[in-house]
Parts: sequence; structure tokens; C-alpha cells
Amino acid sequence: MVALAAVTYALTAAGGGESWIAGGIGVAAAVGFVLRQRAAATPLVPLRLFSDRTFTTSNLMTFLVYGAMGAVFFMLALQLQISVGWSPLIAGVATLPVTLALMLLSSRAGALSQRIGPRIPMTVGPLLCAVGVALLSGIGPGTTYVRGVLPGLTLFALGLALLVAPLTATVLAAAPQTMSGTASGVNNAVARAGSLLAVAALPAVVGLSGRAYADPVALTAAHHAAMLWCAAALGLGGVISWFGLPGPGTPGGAASDARP
Repeated sequence: MVALAAVTYALTAAGGGESWIAGGIGVAAAVGFVLRQRAAATPLVPLRLFSDRTFTTSNLMTFLVYGAMGAVFFMLALQLQISVGWSPLIAGVATLPVTLALMLLSSRAGALSQRIGPRIPMTVGPLLCAVGVALLSGIGPGTTYVRGVLPGLTLFALGLALLVAPLTATVLAAAPQTMSGTASGVNNAVARAGSLLAVAALPAVVGLSGRAYADPVALTAAHHAAMLWCAAALGLGGVISWFGLPGPGTPGGAASDARP
């Protein structure tokens, strides 16, 4: 808790002297946590879980994908309201394709992963998301929903639907059965931490702070850069999955071995 809170504060307040102090506290707390987990008889996060390549790869991909997803929704909501001029309600409703795709397609993606293994869905999914986010980078004043927002959101939604169910199954299958709950908790924590840190860090990276949030010109430039950063993170997640996960026909490469 201390590590996440301090690092988040340091990223949000980037540039001030207090940010360096907070960052130092966060790093020290993170190191202390890892050392404590190594020494504890019953650790909260058993580090031996990360000795499994599939578990580590899946969590690294989770950090990148969910970090990018959190930043995309954060920046998109601002851009649609400030630069395009939509109301908060309409800006929120605009993202419904993502919810619908996850509701309708996640179970099908899970079944596909059980037949062919998780490597392909967890590679193609982030790459589809990356293309969709790259398309969303062009949103600006005068953008229409059908031509400027829906295509990118649809690809992003399809990519998420393709990867979410296989990701969960793969994380659980990579851990011993007695540690399934812990493995699930670790993966969920990694996902939330990725979103938290991305939303804290990305505005500073793209030069967005203070009054710039209310300036359509400055926000549009920052939105464009942020979407490209997010697309790069998603693409990297797909590459990591391809090289880090077992393929069909290799030990652990068939999702049919995954425990529900």
C-alpha cells in the first residue's frame, strides 16, 4: 500500500521536490515488501509463483494491457468532452461497444483458447487493441461517432474480448492448484496497479497538467501522443505473449489443461 501510494503521488506530482521524496519512499517500500515476502514463512505473495515462465509472462502482459486500457479510457473521456464537446453522459455511453463485446464474446474466446491454447488469442488480442487505439488517436474537434470513434473502439473491444478470458485461465493454470486463489489475486492486483500507475504517469509523459486539461488544443495534442503510447504498450504486450507463452503442441500450450 505504501509503495503504490507513494509512487502514484510521485508520478502525479512529477517535477516537484516532494515527488522525489515520495518516489524514494515508494521504491524503499517496494524493496522492503519483496524482501519480507522472501523471508516470510507464509508470504502474502509467494515469489516462487514467478519462477513459472507462463505465470510471469501472463502477469507482465496484464500489467501492460490493463495499464494501457486504464489510460485509454481516462484520456478518451476527457477528449470527447473537452475537445469534441460531448456531455459526460454521451462520452460514457460512447464506450458501450467495449462492454457489449466483453459480455457477448468472452465465453467464445475462452472456448477458442481451450482448443488452440492461449498463445494466439493473447497475441492477436493486444495487437487488435493496439490498432484500435491508434485509430482513436485521431479524435479531435469535429469528430463524429460513426466515422471517428466507433471503428477504433470496435477493434479495441474485439481485442479485449479475445484476450481477457484466456488470460485468466492461463494465470490459474500456471499456478499449483493449492495456490489458485493467490494466483488470481496477484493477477488482479497487477491489473489494477497497471491502470493506477499508467493514469498517474501518462499525463506527465505527454505534457498534460494544470490548465491544459481544459484547453482543447493542448488536450488534443496530448491525447494523440497518449494513444500512441498506449498502442505501443498494447503491441508490446502481444509480442511478449507470442514469445513468452507456450504454443500449441508444447507442454502447457493447450488451454484444455487449465483449471476453471
